[in-house]
Order: sequence, then C-alpha cells, then structure tokens
Amino acid sequence: MKKLVLIFFTIMNLTLFAQSTESIKDISQELKKQSKIDTSDKTIYDLLTVFYEKNLQADQEEMTPEDIQQIEKLISDPNTKNLHILMLFLMYQKHISQTAAVGKEPDSRFQIDTMDILERETKEIFGKIPAIIYIYKAEALESDHQKDASQNTVAEGLKEYPDSIPLKVYSYINTHDSTIKDGLIKNHSKHWMVQQFGIK
Repeated sequence: MKKLVLIFFTIMNLTLFAQSTESIKDISQELKKQSKIDTSDKTIYDLLTVFYEKNLQADQEEMTPEDIQQIEKLISDPNTKNLHILMLFLMYQKHISQTAAVGKEPDSRFQIDTMDILERETKEIFGKIPAIIYIYKAEALESDHQKDASQNTVAEGLKEYPDSIPLKVYSYINTHDSTIKDGLIKNHSKHWMVQQFGIK
C-alpha cells in the first residue's frame, strides 16, 4: 500500500489512545461518547471522500497543505460533528504508516476491528460507506489471510463505486479478468496502483 500523508502524523500527535486489538472497541466507544453525532452533517464524510480521491483515486498523491489545515481545524474544533469517525480513521492511518516506516507488518486484527467499526459508524451516520473504507477493509482482510472475505469486500465496494480504480485493481488481482485489465491499461495506465502492481 502506498505511503499516505505522513505529514498528518508529524502535525498531529494522536498518542492519546493506545492502539491495541483489545482496546480499539473500547477506544471507539469512548470517542463516540465525546463526539457530537449529527446524521445531517456530512463534513467528515466529505473529508474521507477527498482523502480517497486525492490519495487513492488520483494518478499521484494530490493532498495539499490546505487539506492538512482543514483536518487540523476539524480536530481542534470542539463543535466538529461526528469527530470520532475522523479520529478512528487517523488512528488507523497512523498505525499503517508507523509499521510501514519500520518495515513491520501491521496488526491485522487491529486493522479489521477498526474497519468494522468505521464501516458500521459511517453507514449508520451517513447512510453510505465511503469508498476508502471498502479499500482499507479489503486490505485488512487480505493482510489477515482472509482472501475470500477480502474479495467479497472488493466486489461489494465496486457495486457502490464502479469507477474506483483501487477496487478495480484489487478485483483484477483477485480474478485475473482480462476485461478489467484491459480497462485499467487503456484508461488508467499512469495510476500509481496500476504501475505498482505492474499491470500491463
């Protein structure tokens, strides 16, 4: 997986909570208690969409200093609605980035538990699961050697987001479908994942 915006984690010190498989469910409940839940406020959903579009869907990373400032502002504003979702997402990002930086495998149980919570919370609050959650959940299941579940997650994600390049890449890797391969080469040959996985 591509290294994602390490600057987040030099700017924001998210060491308020321990990151362990045993505690992530408790952490999420505590974060939710402190968060103002508002199903009509889509700010965090929109932010996850921007993160997906600029880091995963774009040919190359396009996050800007303004994007980072927006995240900082949301975290520091006590009136931010549904903040627990953003905090869990950033904890996940931090875990992935930190383990990659030292050449370790991420804790797949932490990954799966966090993605399960984010999937449930985003669906409950926003009525829709963001594309990035499908992608990260598929990766979490894959890293836990749950290939069938990972493939099912990719397939579900593609029903909701049929134009998602990362989901198409994972679908091709799973199925070796030449139609998907041809479409990726024809339309997205410069995309970082197409290049990373050597699809040509």
